[in-house]
Amino acid sequence: MAPPPQRSNLKKPMAAPPRRSNWLRRLLIIGGSGALVTLVALVVAVYLQASSLPTFSELKSSPNGQMIRVHAADGSVLVSLGPSYGEWIPYDEIPQVMKDAMVSVEDKRFRSHLGVDPIGIARSVKVRFDRGYWAQGGSTITQQLARNVFLTNTRTFGRKAREWLLALAMERKFSKDQILELYLNKVYFGGGSYGIDAASRRFFGHGGNELSLAEAAVIAGLVKAPSRYSPTADAEAAIGRSGVVLNSMVENGVITRAEASAAEQVKIRLAEDANENSVRYFTDWALPQLETLIDETIEPLDVWTTLDPGMQKAAQAAIRKNVPGNAQGALVSLDRDGAVRAMIGGKDYVTSIYNRATQATRQPGSAFKLFVYLSALEAGYKPDDTVVDSPVTIGGWSPRNNNGRYSGSINLRTAFTYSVNTVAAKIGQDVGTATVADMARRFGITTPINQHPSMVLGTSDVRLIDMTRAFASVASKGIAVVPYGITRVTTTDNRVLYRHEADTSRVLVAPWVAAQMTDLMQSAVSAGTGRAANLGRPVAGKTGTTSSNKDGYFVGFSSGLTTGVWMGRDDSRAVPGLQGGTAPARAFADFMRVAVAKRPVEQFETEVKLPEWQLEPDAEAYFGEPHAGTPTLTDDAGNPVPPDARPYDEPAAPADEEQLDEEFYDRALGREPREPLPPPPTVVRERRREPPPSPQERPYL
Repeated sequence: MAPPPQRSNLKKPMAAPPRRSNWLRRLLIIGGSGALVTLVALVVAVYLQASSLPTFSELKSSPNGQMIRVHAADGSVLVSLGPSYGEWIPYDEIPQVMKDAMVSVEDKRFRSHLGVDPIGIARSVKVRFDRGYWAQGGSTITQQLARNVFLTNTRTFGRKAREWLLALAMERKFSKDQILELYLNKVYFGGGSYGIDAASRRFFGHGGNELSLAEAAVIAGLVKAPSRYSPTADAEAAIGRSGVVLNSMVENGVITRAEASAAEQVKIRLAEDANENSVRYFTDWALPQLETLIDETIEPLDVWTTLDPGMQKAAQAAIRKNVPGNAQGALVSLDRDGAVRAMIGGKDYVTSIYNRATQATRQPGSAFKLFVYLSALEAGYKPDDTVVDSPVTIGGWSPRNNNGRYSGSINLRTAFTYSVNTVAAKIGQDVGTATVADMARRFGITTPINQHPSMVLGTSDVRLIDMTRAFASVASKGIAVVPYGITRVTTTDNRVLYRHEADTSRVLVAPWVAAQMTDLMQSAVSAGTGRAANLGRPVAGKTGTTSSNKDGYFVGFSSGLTTGVWMGRDDSRAVPGLQGGTAPARAFADFMRVAVAKRPVEQFETEVKLPEWQLEPDAEAYFGEPHAGTPTLTDDAGNPVPPDARPYDEPAAPADEEQLDEEFYDRALGREPREPLPPPPTVVRERRREPPPSPQERPYL
């Protein structure tokens, strides 16, 4: 009998739980179904979108791009920006080098994708993760065309999704050749030019059907950043970008390395545009502000500005006449409410679009003393207070006066009139450089300000428009002035999108501080370093000259108009003979004579009531009753002493040097002479200056 079968101790392997396989199967089914539904929905959407697209002929005849007409203050058109179209060039007449250049640099797989390039998208996403920011776009030529024709440039996922849908639909409706023809005739190339023909005429002076390889590479390179790579804006950047295009063409196999090298050696001649002039300095500064003033729109706009054509012409003439031949110059002029009436950013916009009035940061020299003396006046100093012009060393720094001399005891007015450096240094030490820096920031200086002792002489870089704004705020009696260039924006049917509203609510210093500062600046022009800026009417201002004559400043105001002038070299090298009181002051005067010619003469309001905390007791408070008139002096015998023999009269000034007393300033400023005051009693007392109220107690801060 056979033995019974032995049982194995090994357990049979358990079958995989049916639940897991069921879930995987369900997920695959759901995912596949969802993908199929999405694909069907996408196909339907593409077909529906394609059926609603305009025809090829309709797209050819419909302009794109925003037309902007910029008006001057008198309503005249300064410049028209926006769509500038040349002739439409059919696909067969477009130079092959132009088509190859554009495809090579913008969309290498143009002929193979369906409107959206997954490889390009994946590459841009990878670069985004590698670098931490979007450095490459994944947009195809078809997507760019869809965006330029149908969409705006807002960066949202919804807009991007619609761009993809439109691109797929356009590929369904139009051939590749038609899409490229539309693109090359409608895309924006900078300088207001849409299409290769307009761009070719704008930059090279001939039609787009005559483009050479080198020129085609320049134009193809503009699409990435029309403003940055524009040949008229930066020729070197445009040429550098064209090299990238040529390399892409070599990699794409449409030209040889030898052909690319030959094209790089070609010297491209740019066509001159007679319409480019100094007005563009102003429009380049003002128009970017539209992004913050109005919501994005693609409809044509009329932009009404503050620029005065007559003043602008006078400003350009004044700069070109007075700027030294090897230097540059800038001018900006503000009306009493901050309206920019003239702006010059350089001698010639065609050769340099760099705006030195709004972009350049240069040392203002002694023009910065405006903030030193404002701080002093607010702290309790008065124009007639006595200060001492003598050698001083502060933290190892020993300022010296321009003439190398020291005058001893002088009043504050004289120190400012003749821009005495030692006195400014002592005032800065007294009130504190932090206080001076705070005053500069309060008045609109936006650049960093150092707090070294030498900062009182203007060693911090500033912008001319900021300095002009600060002086304008003094002219407006201490009320903040903010420069603006756009008064309103309207559509072609006169619908107002924006209107400027003046804000006069921000008071920077008390009116009496601004009045005293104006009085000091009027003395500087009438009798001091700014005499070349005289106009035959009241003018207040200040000169500024930096070390080695690298920069010359003059900023001043008259009849409600404040004008700042800067001159110097872009490379900060010395300009022989350049001082704020020479060429800049003369340019100021040449411009202002024209600018204020039709404005009434305005006297400055420099007589204002001081606050009680700044008033000192009169001498009569210590020495009995007030005089009842001019005192009668007698000699030992009781006989009257004639006025010209009174012992307390000051000695006459030397013939070669005028005494800087009140009578001198009355003559210099054209004021009525004041009645002579009785002589003060002979008494010596220390000048006592009460501390000003705290900022919390000052209602004007």
